[in-house]
Amino acid sequence: MGVAYDATTTSIEEAPLGADRPVSGLADEPVDHRFKALPPDAEGLTVGALAAERRNLFAGGFTTPVLALSAESVEHNLALLETYAERHGLAFAPHGKTSMSPQLFARQLEHGAWGITAAVPHQARVYRAYGIRRIFLANELVDAAALRWLAAELDSDPEFRFVCYVDSVRGVELMDEALRAAGASRPVDVVVELGAGEGARTGVRTEAECAAVADAVAATGTLRLVGVAGYEGEVPEASGERVRDWLRRLVALAVGFDRAGRFEAGEEIVISAGGSAWFDAVADVFAQIPELSAPVLKLLRSGAYVSHDDGHYRHLTPFNRVPEEGELQPAFRLWAQVVSRPSAEQAFLNAGKRDAAYDLDLPEAQVVRSGRDGTVRPATGVSVTGLSDQHTWVRTEPGAELEVGDWVGMGLSHPCTSFDKWQLIPLVAADGTVTDYIRTFF
Repeated sequence: MGVAYDATTTSIEEAPLGADRPVSGLADEPVDHRFKALPPDAEGLTVGALAAERRNLFAGGFTTPVLALSAESVEHNLALLETYAERHGLAFAPHGKTSMSPQLFARQLEHGAWGITAAVPHQARVYRAYGIRRIFLANELVDAAALRWLAAELDSDPEFRFVCYVDSVRGVELMDEALRAAGASRPVDVVVELGAGEGARTGVRTEAECAAVADAVAATGTLRLVGVAGYEGEVPEASGERVRDWLRRLVALAVGFDRAGRFEAGEEIVISAGGSAWFDAVADVFAQIPELSAPVLKLLRSGAYVSHDDGHYRHLTPFNRVPEEGELQPAFRLWAQVVSRPSAEQAFLNAGKRDAAYDLDLPEAQVVRSGRDGTVRPATGVSVTGLSDQHTWVRTEPGAELEVGDWVGMGLSHPCTSFDKWQLIPLVAADGTVTDYIRTFF
């Protein structure tokens, strides 16, 4: 089963999608010490019962630090990418590693997603546990145990569609060996991954090597070649021109394979790319894909859009280059309290590396909520200079108002490493009402 979004209450409710475990079942999980920041007096309630109380984030007993996800911004971002994909004739399978949240996956599917992208077997298992019927695994899968599991999943559910990368002849041999040993009755659909250039990440480096991998796939009875794919975000010294050049190589590879009859007859042809930084280039080049022997699934895989951020992706989002297409909204805010004010120039908050993403940028102090009367003001003259495990180092300029007990609201950079520090995240409406709790599985 999946979830439905109630726009009037900004809550997440049950709706049928046919999962092994209904997303609504997450509401039955008990509130206890496992989950950071939840009100101590809620111990013993279920998550659903706590959500039904619609507590205020600031007055409802939540402890700091607490990560909040804006209900309105999440809904805005979901709708924006759906509209963008429709406008440009793209299918999309957002990368689930960003949130690892079945509730958000269900919302993405309701907003038109073809399926959900994974990177490793654990992620795919989470997806299947909550009924995801289409998974694109953006990696070569050579783990024999994972392939045994995959074979069983495919054999038990004829509606399950799975596609993964292949990028080496050896990888194809390992996949074939494991699937034959597992007695797989359905072949695994694969796409040849074209590397983004010398020194880039994974992927086959030359077209000749791509052909060799495709030949290896054709020699098996356990794999089917259905397309080509790659990740333009790894193009060395990426620019709009360089990224488009690589995307044109990817399309040309698909055209060449099609003319040579390498793709599985009668199947749609998958051509996939698209992280969160260059999907405008993907849209431009994919719009020029010529007619092939079968319909083409133009599959975008951007994932960070669901929450966006106040740092890395704020600067990189393609919507900066095409503002007429819309604007994503940052949905995260980490609230922490001032616990020490040792000097006029320095303060410390009670959030740290355990709570905030810091791999790309430090948190950004945005607002201060008075510990005395609850009024909110801009964090003028307040800046984050570092993080310890459980402290945020803050520098204050002369005249900055900040005292022990105040709450500081911070924007975060990099959604993936923001989500993975929190197992249960309050979904908060603009007025501070907590309408639901987003469960993650990292």
